[in-house]
Amino acid sequence: MSTSADVHVLGHSPSMYGDRVQLRYQYRVQLTPSQRIGAARVFGCRRVVWNDALAVIKPRKAANKLLGNPKSRLAEGPYQQIPKNPELCKTLITRAKKTGERAFLSDAPVGVLQQTLRDLDAAWKAHEDSKTGARKGPRVCPPKFKSKKDNRQSARFTRSDRWSITDTGRLRLPKIGDVRVKWTRDLPSDPTSVTLIQDRSGRYWASFVVESDPAEDILPPTDGDQGIDLGLTRFAALADGSHIASPKYLRRAEKKLKKRQRELSRKKKGSNNRDRARIKVARAHAAVADARRNFHHQWSHKLTCENQAVFTETLNVRGLARTRLAKSVHDAGWAQFVRFCEYKAVRRGRSFARVARDFPSSQVCSACGHRDGPKPLSVRTWTCPEPTCQTRHDRDWNAGKNVRYEGRRTLAASTTPPPTPGPGARRR
Repeated sequence: MSTSADVHVLGHSPSMYGDRVQLRYQYRVQLTPSQRIGAARVFGCRRVVWNDALAVIKPRKAANKLLGNPKSRLAEGPYQQIPKNPELCKTLITRAKKTGERAFLSDAPVGVLQQTLRDLDAAWKAHEDSKTGARKGPRVCPPKFKSKKDNRQSARFTRSDRWSITDTGRLRLPKIGDVRVKWTRDLPSDPTSVTLIQDRSGRYWASFVVESDPAEDILPPTDGDQGIDLGLTRFAALADGSHIASPKYLRRAEKKLKKRQRELSRKKKGSNNRDRARIKVARAHAAVADARRNFHHQWSHKLTCENQAVFTETLNVRGLARTRLAKSVHDAGWAQFVRFCEYKAVRRGRSFARVARDFPSSQVCSACGHRDGPKPLSVRTWTCPEPTCQTRHDRDWNAGKNVRYEGRRTLAASTTPPPTPGPGARRR
């Protein structure tokens, strides 16, 4: 199982190196049996506050939606006001603690419960922005009710909760205790918050949010750039003629996964044996995911450190995942690898560009530029038909070179300022 710290960028702009950025450092933690009980209580209190707030907000939003736009009503009726966080905090936390039904909310820090309401507000905002187009990417579903049977539990502790890191290296969390942390690297600065996470395999993690100066992570300039052509037989073919072998972690673990899944299917539903078998299946899948993530981290680190610019192709992963190659596509994890390359290039002052999806990298001769047309996947080598060229190409390495050429052009076009019109230019 993975115990190393994962580092992710939460907020950063490549052109804002003077500002501080937020990073997330994640470490494995070990909880004692009593601490696990305390963590379960905190998770439960957070879940109850989330569900209570959602039960208040969701019917009101649904009723307002039936009325339509205020300027063009679809039905008659009063619009119901959506309560704000201060009102929900006063009703669902402060007053609820004084009742017999919600007296157990005192088992969780107040800051965790207040942060739950802020997280719910952010979830609603993400859903609304995705519908209006203000948020890029796929449509975000509205918030859903949480269950104690959910595979993932989390609780965020803010500075108001007075959590701290002791002199002995323990993580002191209110209502839980001093938690043992497996420190694999030092934090660059004092954390602003920490999130305790329990994944589906029963492991616990501490995720810290820290602020870092981007200038400290920028590497000195280096020569060379790299084009990456992603594939299945080879994980990636590079423009310099080398390649990255495909580890195929899921394929290698299929026998063990099938055995664990068979054991799970034979257990009686609702029994403790079935729950233990489920955890074994989750741990087997977690081992595969951890190995794949570590592989992506290593190669993205190597490529962004050794090259001044990194260029990758843009693949329709969602479309390929609906074909007969779905298992191999998910096993490769292209999207995660490209995301790691992008954020590490930004942190280290490198250039990164994605080639357009419609660029025919496998159809163009990298030596003379002749376009030979589409070819089936069974064609792995081909010879340029141009009489003056006649270069024999490997399909993947030729695509990697074309990705590098197109990436250079894309990067130059994005960094070159538009021409300034002369004094006699006609204005539109």
